[in-house]
Amino acid sequence: MVDRDTGDMLGFQPLGRTPVTERADTTGRLIAGVDLGSTAMKMLVTDESGIEVGAAQVPTPWRSGPGGTTEMDAAALLAAIRTLVATACDRVARSTGAPIEAVALSGMGETGMLIDADGSAVAPAFAWFDPRGAAQAAAFPATVRDEFAGRTGLPLGAQVSVAKLAYLRDQGLRLDGLRWLNLPEFVAAALGGRTAVEYSLTSRTGLIDQDTGEPWTAMLTELGVRESFLPPLLDAGAPFGVTGDMVPANLAGALLTVAGHDHLVAAEATGGLPADHYHVSLGTAEVLLRVIDEPLGYEARRRLAEHLINEVRHVVPGKHVLVAGVKTGLLLRRALQAAGISDRTGRDGLDLAVMRLPYEGALPADAIDVSGARNDDGVLKLTYHTDGVTPAEVFGAVLRHSNDEIGRLIRAMDRELPPAVTSTLTGGWAGMAAVRRARAHALPAMTVSSREQETAYGATRAAVRLLSTIPPKIGTAP
Repeated sequence: MVDRDTGDMLGFQPLGRTPVTERADTTGRLIAGVDLGSTAMKMLVTDESGIEVGAAQVPTPWRSGPGGTTEMDAAALLAAIRTLVATACDRVARSTGAPIEAVALSGMGETGMLIDADGSAVAPAFAWFDPRGAAQAAAFPATVRDEFAGRTGLPLGAQVSVAKLAYLRDQGLRLDGLRWLNLPEFVAAALGGRTAVEYSLTSRTGLIDQDTGEPWTAMLTELGVRESFLPPLLDAGAPFGVTGDMVPANLAGALLTVAGHDHLVAAEATGGLPADHYHVSLGTAEVLLRVIDEPLGYEARRRLAEHLINEVRHVVPGKHVLVAGVKTGLLLRRALQAAGISDRTGRDGLDLAVMRLPYEGALPADAIDVSGARNDDGVLKLTYHTDGVTPAEVFGAVLRHSNDEIGRLIRAMDRELPPAVTSTLTGGWAGMAAVRRARAHALPAMTVSSREQETAYGATRAAVRLLSTIPPKIGTAP
């Protein structure tokens, strides 16, 4: 749905976070977690207890075009992955001679690759925020449009993968005979793993029925494909094979798995979420998660979709999750840019200036109008009704506007479930005191996570669980 990257589009570390340090005093076997994010791709290596050994990060190799179009070629993706893996593995090798014995991949939803019978990509991967496919989604047959939210748990629009697939079909690409892989699964296959797809990521595509977990026949028919279009569906953390000989020596032969959709992996990084809890990740966009034990059903999904709230499969087998999004980080980034702020020092100064103001600001309540936070928007629009508007006032107004949108989403979820009573705020923007203060006005009993790489760390925990199913290698610490 949305990116959970740090929100630090300006290239600095989040406030209140400590960068990953390389440690040699580890215990147990080494595992790796990979986060394929919208802004950057990260690899984190830890031991089984969670002690961080080494890490690396590379930019996600998007190619931008007119009108917001954003895509990525398979060759550019795999080149970036090779750099990422080589850098992380080299740092680990310099701190410890132990091999990395398992690796789990997580990443963004909606984005994936179409592959042929040889496993080669036949089209670029589109970013979840790429606008292409909107016309095709609007042109789906009336029965498909009417049933879409109830069947898939997703609002129908350009963001869902099937809209991009229909766009490619209308551009002349014959889809029948091809197969779909979400981005983490494509990378897993490139590293030597099997061709399969994971449930939580595939829940983002619009291709499966949330009640049955099976491909939705009406959508397959509309796209002109058969059930074989989707490779075998696996639970998050299931074995995907082992790495081949194209990786560095200390990663060769490692167990492979797909941990699932990035937001959900981050939410489970420190253990299962209580049913009455919100996990809130504030990156480029802001995502509210709520775990449920079973599907809410067709009609509830239709009602939630009216508020752009998803009900999809969780990375925990058998559980589902509500996913609600707000374009907060995008608006905050644009507010910084409009103020001429492009570095950490500038953001720190603005943060202090906002905190000197009361939460409601020092100007009259109607001094600044803000719009753009809805998950189907993202265009920051500001209207000033008075003089004396400062960057700090604007930033605070954007935070209050996104709080209003969060309140709307929470009220919609509360109509389907008992209200949540606690919450955790994560993500790069949570490093700002002004952001934490604002969210404390919108979220119940809020705490703030201090972990810098929540998704990559959550992926390492999936790798640990996979590794626990096999005995240690001879000579490896238990």
